[in-house]
Amino acid sequence: MNIEQIYTGCLAQGAYYIESNGEAAIIDPLREVNDYIKRAEKDGAKIKYIFETHFHADFVSGHVTLAEQTGATIIYGPTAKTGFDSHTAADGEVFQLGEITITALHTPGHTMESTTYLLKDKDGKDHCIFSGDTLFLGDVGRPDLAQKAATMTQEELAGILFDSLRTKIMPLADDVTVYPAHGAGSACGKNMMTETVDTLGNQKRMNYALRADMTREEFIQEVTDGLAAPPAYFPMNVAMNRDGYENIDQVIIKGSRALSPAEFEAAANETEAVILDTRHEHDFVKGFIPKSIFIGIDGGFAPWVGALIKDVKQPILLVGDDGRIEEVITRLSRVGFDNTIGYLKGGFAAWTADHREVDSIRSIPASSFEQEVTENKLPVFDMRKQGEWDSSHLEGAHHVCLSGLNEHLAEFPKDKNFYVHCAGGYRSVIASSILKMRGYHNFTDVAGGFDAIQATHLPVTEEVCPSTLK
Repeated sequence: MNIEQIYTGCLAQGAYYIESNGEAAIIDPLREVNDYIKRAEKDGAKIKYIFETHFHADFVSGHVTLAEQTGATIIYGPTAKTGFDSHTAADGEVFQLGEITITALHTPGHTMESTTYLLKDKDGKDHCIFSGDTLFLGDVGRPDLAQKAATMTQEELAGILFDSLRTKIMPLADDVTVYPAHGAGSACGKNMMTETVDTLGNQKRMNYALRADMTREEFIQEVTDGLAAPPAYFPMNVAMNRDGYENIDQVIIKGSRALSPAEFEAAANETEAVILDTRHEHDFVKGFIPKSIFIGIDGGFAPWVGALIKDVKQPILLVGDDGRIEEVITRLSRVGFDNTIGYLKGGFAAWTADHREVDSIRSIPASSFEQEVTENKLPVFDMRKQGEWDSSHLEGAHHVCLSGLNEHLAEFPKDKNFYVHCAGGYRSVIASSILKMRGYHNFTDVAGGFDAIQATHLPVTEEVCPSTLK
């Protein structure tokens, strides 16, 4: 028996490869499936099953393409209905894979079809669970994303999740290994551990949601407390995972259309496409195409695209390094953004060589910011997440989380200059590009963000340990 976790850090997502005696299964695959096929070929194995723990909201799974290319059966849990050929497992149904078995344990609550898969070894001993978004390390799946349970409240779903955990997962032995679908950084939970594998026994000891003496009412209160609004693209990803989608190879071909500056500008005007600049933030601030949005490929790229562009059908034109265009298109497609229609051949250098209009952002180091803000007392806007702000922030600063920037534009002054910063400089440049697009030109970005600000003499609030924050 061979079990491999295939973890994708930019999505904080774990897919799994399981092989036994020449038969393989994939759990929650990413959309690009060639690596799974090659992995099975290396073992001389045939992919028999594709297990999906639920209809994912934060990424588009590769189940449809993988099934088409391998003939494997797609397995969902009870209540799931799909727009493609699949098998809806009964609660407790057992699937033979070589010398081992995988049992479907229906664990609704995160979504109503959510299912945990229990793997038993060749001797019939419980070995591990693939818990999807039902159980994370240090947390559980948020109960407000169930698209098929629109008539149910998040409190009702949380109560169902409480029952699932206590009747299906907590009775399992402490030495059972837990393989979750996500780790720290995913929007599918609130406070996950940075580790990606643990024992169930350790989770019973330290995961607040598995506390033995916790009442149903306490669980509901703790799980639903402090939930931020889910990203707008989540329901669209659910629909794609449920109903099917275009083959990623076709998406890449369509998006890899090389355009001259004139063709690029014409396409932008004709389609009302978003111009997405994926270069490094240091390059972007020096010069960019007016009204383009910066989301750098080397940062938290895909989740920020989903949070800020929102509509997966939005036409997108790319500016970046020619050698990384396919990577960008692939990572966009992972979160359902399939409508890339071309890229600027030769990148931003080709645009400037054609003597076209450019814009830039005033960006200064923290040392210069310290001197300026001390003298001019102008407003400062912190673009970090709520927990980061609560932990510590610059005294007198204003807080606007980047994900909610478009909804809070009225808070930024138009009659005087101001500053923006994040933690390290990536998110504040994203914010700066959006502010520029919205007509704000009276601001300065603080390079290096709060990390650099803390090294100055500017006063910050007393640091609070994140573990004490709600």
